[in-house]
Amino acid sequence: MSTPEAQAPPRPAAAAGTEPAADEPRPAEGGADPGEPEERDQPQTAWSARRDLVDHSPRSMNVGARARFSGGLLGGDQHGGISGGHFTGDVFLGGRTEVYQLAASGAGAPASGEVPEATLEELERGFAADERLMDRLLRRLRDDRVLVLSGARFTGRRTAALMLLRRLGALPVRTLVSDTTADSLADRLCGERGEPKARGHVLCDLAPRRDQPLRWTHLLAARERLTERDAYLVVTLDPGAALDDVTAEEWHPPAAADVLAAQLRARTGQETAGKMLGLPPVTEFLQRSHQPRESAAFARLLARYATGEVAEDAVGQFSLVSLENQVQEWFEAEESELHLRDKAFLVALAAFDGGPYALTAELSDLLYRFLQETENPARVPEVPVFGTHVGKRLQLARARMYGEPEHTEWGPVDQQKAAFRDERASLVLLREVWTGHPSARPALIAWLRRLADDGRPLVRTRAASTVAVLARTDLPSAMALVIEPWATSKRYRQRLVAVNALALSHLVGTPNIPRVLDAWCEGDDPRLRWVAVRAYGLIGAERPEQALAALRGAVRRLYEDTPDDIDGELARELAESVELLLLSAASDRVLDGLCEHLTDDRAVRDLTLSGFVGACRHTEGDERYGLPLVLGWFARAAADGGPAAQGVPLLWRAALGDPRATRQALQILRTWVLIADRSTAVEWALAALLPRLVTTATEHERLNHLLRTMPGEDGTPPPGVTDRLLTALHTDPRPTR
Repeated sequence: MSTPEAQAPPRPAAAAGTEPAADEPRPAEGGADPGEPEERDQPQTAWSARRDLVDHSPRSMNVGARARFSGGLLGGDQHGGISGGHFTGDVFLGGRTEVYQLAASGAGAPASGEVPEATLEELERGFAADERLMDRLLRRLRDDRVLVLSGARFTGRRTAALMLLRRLGALPVRTLVSDTTADSLADRLCGERGEPKARGHVLCDLAPRRDQPLRWTHLLAARERLTERDAYLVVTLDPGAALDDVTAEEWHPPAAADVLAAQLRARTGQETAGKMLGLPPVTEFLQRSHQPRESAAFARLLARYATGEVAEDAVGQFSLVSLENQVQEWFEAEESELHLRDKAFLVALAAFDGGPYALTAELSDLLYRFLQETENPARVPEVPVFGTHVGKRLQLARARMYGEPEHTEWGPVDQQKAAFRDERASLVLLREVWTGHPSARPALIAWLRRLADDGRPLVRTRAASTVAVLARTDLPSAMALVIEPWATSKRYRQRLVAVNALALSHLVGTPNIPRVLDAWCEGDDPRLRWVAVRAYGLIGAERPEQALAALRGAVRRLYEDTPDDIDGELARELAESVELLLLSAASDRVLDGLCEHLTDDRAVRDLTLSGFVGACRHTEGDERYGLPLVLGWFARAAADGGPAAQGVPLLWRAALGDPRATRQALQILRTWVLIADRSTAVEWALAALLPRLVTTATEHERLNHLLRTMPGEDGTPPPGVTDRLLTALHTDPRPTR
């Protein structure tokens, strides 16, 4: 596993006039400099790289990654996850059809002026809330005449304010202009000249500045005006708004199921509403994290569906379309409404969904710098050190914070993580930013290149998973702008990220990835061949015969082109890909293919034996004394008559008798004996295997010598299990217990 390194600090913007064109990636922001050494970081084995990929892939891919890349001898359902299912297909192919109009903040009432009675009546018919909360708020409003209501946007806080005034009988209701400040609050209650006096007032989305907070004195002045008119006021604002000696009441939104049921009953009646609520798409909708405005819009759509105005497909697509509309709303918002730094955080959260919050925030600021450079290359990017509010950020992103261990090379470490409440959000958001806002591509590409060169496996894996989503959306651009530059990079890390990006792209259903690997494996570029060989080890289990054929072709070409360097880097990578395939969900098919071609030629034989011996090194959980995976595979096959009962001994005999493989094979057998001394299950399995490795006197003598002469660990006396294994060696092969 590569050694973690501290991330390099962001580089300052170049002088004006030296930046590349907007559509060109910037090599200095993440790629290697031409004069740098070939390798600045340490290579990583295919096995540990696969482990990092499984441990750190995002949750939208994680189940599928574990199944695809950790199946077979490692356990897992190869059909699980999102790959090939409706989840990926719907996210990337669905949506874009407007089936409803999403209500914006403050919709349903004018920016200022009297709220029509008909509007209040309609809101009342479909209103849902915690009635105990409403009663408490109503009592405080009646006593104080002014109520400050704190709640997130799009949680129904404006509707709640109107309903409180209506239930109190404070009619008519007038909304105050949106630019009302804390200082001008009392004056605005007087109304415009000639305007009829209102008993109910509502001020939505008050945003007091930190240097001009809403004070108790402002409320006292307003209260005097209200008392004079026997009137009432409700003010709504965001959580964490600037308040001084003012206690705001917290507004908690009603459950989506309550809003939907109330809205449906108001529009269709009790019986029809009951039928609609039982529909499978409605059940799926309620399992997601939807806002009250989306529930209300869904109710309108269901009412139209009940009368035959819209098709069933529109109902099924509604949840995803509402998510797409939310994402579009984020990126289309003006800078004054949603800052560029917040948009950068949304993109970073999409890439690091379910990852540590601190890491996401750190890297979102790096993206923010790149976005600033895109907007104005002559300006030095600036990132405020303080001033962000975690709660507000997550609330805006419709995300949550939670504690969970994170896998590291030193073991699990507890982390505070952040994740979207809707697991589809990351895929939808990345698709939108890549295809809907191409001006952001230069900054996004520079950011991804920096991530690919990071010292943390989690960061590099998320760079790969992000590019996989982009490739699923637009494969030609992702290949040309990101994956191919990584694949041809001098840096080992970047080539490895290219491998993971291709594997995860295939996982989420991107077409033609095997065709890319076939072409690269047959091509002349050694780096592209390296990437293709590594990727075969991850995705080849789906087409093991084709993958093995490609690997055989590559190793034959290697032996022809560089006969003096057949132990070089590419040869090791070829063997490690065979190793991963042997331990994959297609283990039996891979084993059959290896045995069938074992005697083809020297190159293929070396590839087969190197891959097999490498696979024999691995144990369950990578524990030092865990059950060897290949030995456990053989034991199960011997018990139930699987092909590994003959295939594993065949390859073992070939490895022990081959001059290029025998030393490593004997060393692994010694390790298995030491494990057997600690595990009865391993001893039984090894006792069943050893007699099957003897077909000649030479083979018998080799194993007999191993067991009679091997010492214990650290030069201790021979383990006691060797005597029992010697006894088993002289017996006829029998099925293991």
